[in-house]
Amino acid sequence: MAGCVAESDSLPGDLAPSEVTPTEVRTVVATTTILGSITEQIAQCAGDTEVQVLMPLGIDPHDYQPSSAQLAAVADAGFIVANGLFLEESLVEPLEELEAQGGTVFRMAEVIDPLPFGAHDGGDEHGDAHESDDGHDHGQDEADTHAGEDTADDPHTHGSEDPHFWMDMNRVAAGTEALGRELGTQFGQEFVSCGEEVAASIRAAEQQVIGVLDSIPDDRRILVTDHDALGYFAERYGFTIAGVVIPGGSTLAEASSQDLAELVQRIDELGLDAMFGNFHVPSDLLDAVAEESGGIDVVPLYIGSIGQPGSEQESYQAMMLYDARQIAQALGN
Repeated sequence: MAGCVAESDSLPGDLAPSEVTPTEVRTVVATTTILGSITEQIAQCAGDTEVQVLMPLGIDPHDYQPSSAQLAAVADAGFIVANGLFLEESLVEPLEELEAQGGTVFRMAEVIDPLPFGAHDGGDEHGDAHESDDGHDHGQDEADTHAGEDTADDPHTHGSEDPHFWMDMNRVAAGTEALGRELGTQFGQEFVSCGEEVAASIRAAEQQVIGVLDSIPDDRRILVTDHDALGYFAERYGFTIAGVVIPGGSTLAEASSQDLAELVQRIDELGLDAMFGNFHVPSDLLDAVAEESGGIDVVPLYIGSIGQPGSEQESYQAMMLYDARQIAQALGN
């Protein structure tokens, strides 16, 4: 009888456990938490895809040093989503080696019409997102000055193009669509539509960001930052970069005493009462300049990394909306 019961539990056509082929899980590696957030959203839409993010939350991409295990993950990866334009300085050679061995590296910053450093004018085709009621763009003059522009001899400066493209959500949406197409070529067409779906979510979030920033008067749309990371933000959303504490595009560069003195003078001349720093990379220099400028506020932003799960900055879209609210609160009165 026991034998009969066992027989009856099996149906014609059933496979033994050893004969069942599990669903293949595709693996994609992302370098930064911001790219990881975007890639994970595409992966969740497409299904059966695992995303590994190399950099931990809160790590400065400029200062990131991969572990041996992370370098091994890069070497074994078939598809890596990277920022590019030398943001991940410590990964430049490992990524090039992976490509030489036939792996795919998608560098999003290099497919979205990157800006040169210092070119943060608000009047071209990428700077028309914010327009006043009188029909004029909130742009800035080509003569904007930046503390410490001459950084050619600094080993921690990037190339001539600015890698901080993620501060422009329109560019990120276009890059997300391009990523979906690239993933579709390698893994399946479902990634193409999923890239478009996530891009639409980013564009919808950008409309919220623009709505928040609309509260800032034209004459207060002036930014002083710890390093040159908000150029895309300024160009897209109509702000002026009045100066930066650390010259160049890296948090690892150094400022001269002359640069800092000139920046303090500029802040005083403009009558600014707020500066913007990086939540994950506090800057003693930024605090010193703020103190020297009469004790103006230093407002921390999420720039190089998203926040913890469950926080106000847990995804790329949420991070950008949080930053917009911080900036609007500091400059909107």
